[in-house]
Amino acid sequence: MTRTEYRWLLPSAMADPELPGDRPWTWTRSRRTVRDWAVDLVAFLCAAFFGLLVLAAIEADDTTADVVVLVDSVIGAAACCALWLRRRWPVALAGTLTVVCIVEPVAGGALMVALFSLAVHRPFKPVALVGAGALVVAPLQPLLRPDPGTSLVASAIIGVLLILLVLSWGMVVRSRRQLVLTLRERARRAEAEAELRAEQAQRLAREAIAREMHDVLAHRLTLLSVHAGALEFRPDAPTAEIARAAGVIRDSSHEALQDLREIIGVLRGPGDTGEGERPQPTLTTLDALIDESRQAGMEVVVDNRVPDPQDAPAATGRTVYRIAQECLTNARKHAPGAEVTVTVTGGPGDGLTIEVANPAPAEPFERVPGSGQGLIGLTERATLAGGRLEHGPTADGGFAVRARLPWPSA
Repeated sequence: MTRTEYRWLLPSAMADPELPGDRPWTWTRSRRTVRDWAVDLVAFLCAAFFGLLVLAAIEADDTTADVVVLVDSVIGAAACCALWLRRRWPVALAGTLTVVCIVEPVAGGALMVALFSLAVHRPFKPVALVGAGALVVAPLQPLLRPDPGTSLVASAIIGVLLILLVLSWGMVVRSRRQLVLTLRERARRAEAEAELRAEQAQRLAREAIAREMHDVLAHRLTLLSVHAGALEFRPDAPTAEIARAAGVIRDSSHEALQDLREIIGVLRGPGDTGEGERPQPTLTTLDALIDESRQAGMEVVVDNRVPDPQDAPAATGRTVYRIAQECLTNARKHAPGAEVTVTVTGGPGDGLTIEVANPAPAEPFERVPGSGQGLIGLTERATLAGGRLEHGPTADGGFAVRARLPWPSA
């Protein structure tokens, strides 16, 4: 397992405990994206709109001096412009605007935006500290600069409710972002684990193919050794026998080289011994496999259109046999009682095609753990044989496997 794969398998709290905006923001660490500029612009405009409404109410009061309106305008504009620093210093900005809003109601909109940004980008502790300070000073602003049209109690209650609403909204947004990050991390870990399982299944399939091909090569090399030994110890044998032995050696060598090409790069699993005596299936033994499945209670319909199955290459016939064997096994597990159709077509020069299909099961079944690993092995086997394999659900809810393998012309 590589370091990258191990990193994905770590718990999400260890891999990335913070949201993207939790760490101090600097221009050298991360540049603003188009989305950042758009969000900052919207926040600025909202704060400015709120400030203009408050400023209009102040101007409507005839008792307010012009110099006070001017100072309110300057401080409100400065508070709105300060929101462009909310990503870099959210705690300091929210705390400063909290103090400013004690005597400056025009900066109230900027304070709401700063508190929302603080709740989104910082954990609960700093949000609670700054939020508590904002709740404490909320009644002070209407006390120092009362609104003639609103009572002191109503102004204090409205200020407290606005602060609680903004902080709650920001924490909800933060929680949702944390949930999304957690789900993404889980999806990445699941994908990495699935890739590891697929790689392991491919490795096991290659090892099984290597063991099987080893048996074939051992058989043919044994024939070579026997006939070569006969020629060595009987140099005076008749010409016909020598020619027959030479022909067997030539054919066996050719077939062994063909089988060897299929397993280049495939490693045999260590510690596997004692399997060299097992017989190798071919296309002619496919009927015996079907009869065995029928005896087990399966309904199997066979459409074998290969005129001379004994002439099929041994490796190709063996691959067809293994594909049919795995598909019948899967049908017994996942679609018990369903009729299975096995179709085999092809010939020399046209290739060999096998298709195994079954309809949807009559009753729902529980998915077997590890399902799908056998299909990975079949795909690997068909690829090594020079063909291809396709599998997937059918339109009626069933399942079909189709493989096309080469069959060279004579």
